[in-house]
Amino acid sequence: MTMRIAWGAVLTAAAMALPALAEPAGDLGRREFQANCAVCHGPGGRGDGVVRNWLTTPPSDLTTLARRAGGVFPADRVREVVDGRGAAVGAHGTREMPVWGDEYRKDAAARVAGTAASEDYVRSRIDALVAYLERLQSP
Repeated sequence: MTMRIAWGAVLTAAAMALPALAEPAGDLGRREFQANCAVCHGPGGRGDGVVRNWLTTPPSDLTTLARRAGGVFPADRVREVVDGRGAAVGAHGTREMPVWGDEYRKDAAARVAGTAASEDYVRSRIDALVAYLERLQSP
């Protein structure tokens, strides 16, 4: 419980330290990234977030996912890592990265009634984030 509180405090402080970034209206994936990923992975996804020095496992450069996967963006694998509720995620070692599927599910419970609607809500947030990460890929 103490680790969870400490992690929350670090993320809150780091999020407040990030500059406000202009974003296109309705870009849910970008909003998800800036709200949940940028503190570790950096505003551009290059692994240079403001809390990177406090992490045991350095955050990945998310702009090179396609290059590291032979030139094809690994959307299904990225979705699994972000969701985090399924199989173990070896790339994150002890799983310092929050399990966003659980976090999104908690948020859905407060916003959407019904199991099917809740899971659709979770899936739509993860899918928007995955689509945004695909747009970040560098050649």
